[in-house]
Amino acid sequence: MYQYLVNPILLLVIFSLQCVITLASDPDPVQDYCIPNPKFGSIRTISHLFILPCKNSTEATTDDFVFSGMKLSGNFTDTGLATISVNPTIFPGLNTLGMSFVRADLKVGGINPPHFHPRATEIAYVVEGSVYSGFVDSTNQVFARIIEQGEVMVYPRGLVHFQMNVGKKPATIFGSFNSQSPGSQKIPAAVFGSGINEELLEKAFGLSPKQIGKMRRRFNPENAEN
Repeated sequence: MYQYLVNPILLLVIFSLQCVITLASDPDPVQDYCIPNPKFGSIRTISHLFILPCKNSTEATTDDFVFSGMKLSGNFTDTGLATISVNPTIFPGLNTLGMSFVRADLKVGGINPPHFHPRATEIAYVVEGSVYSGFVDSTNQVFARIIEQGEVMVYPRGLVHFQMNVGKKPATIFGSFNSQSPGSQKIPAAVFGSGINEELLEKAFGLSPKQIGKMRRRFNPENAEN
């Protein structure tokens, strides 16, 4: 009978890869819910994950699982966009459930600039209005169309996506993420507001130093959208 010996280094590599895959998204909850205990102070994080000690389940109330802060739109930016992002920091009931959401309002002609969420797939539901919505895949193929009230579009994790109100009245979108900390990086601010070498930007975009300076002033992190 043959006996097979497995290289312990190989086993270690396989185990490490499994750990990477496991940690690539929010971990599964190990209990029904975990309402953050205010006695432990502010939220701490490890990597992108919120670490919030739970209070005793007997102390939980219905109010912990209801959020009323999305009845009205947020403050509008110069792009005609207003967002209200909801995660466990303001809605305790979401903690450890692996999800978060956002309300986005667009003025007529307003846009949600190209951006992506590094840690989550998003589903966007049009509550009202007509929105030109889409994303770009890793081959630079664009998937975009106008979605109307009652329609839904999904943006795969990590892919650049965008929205623009093309209707004649304000639009409202409800977005849901499969992570309680999806992250968000807006392309214009990341490129021109992050301090990337000016010469590199000139060569990459074919812009003059004057044009680069104008873009940098516009997308400086202090003035960029959150």
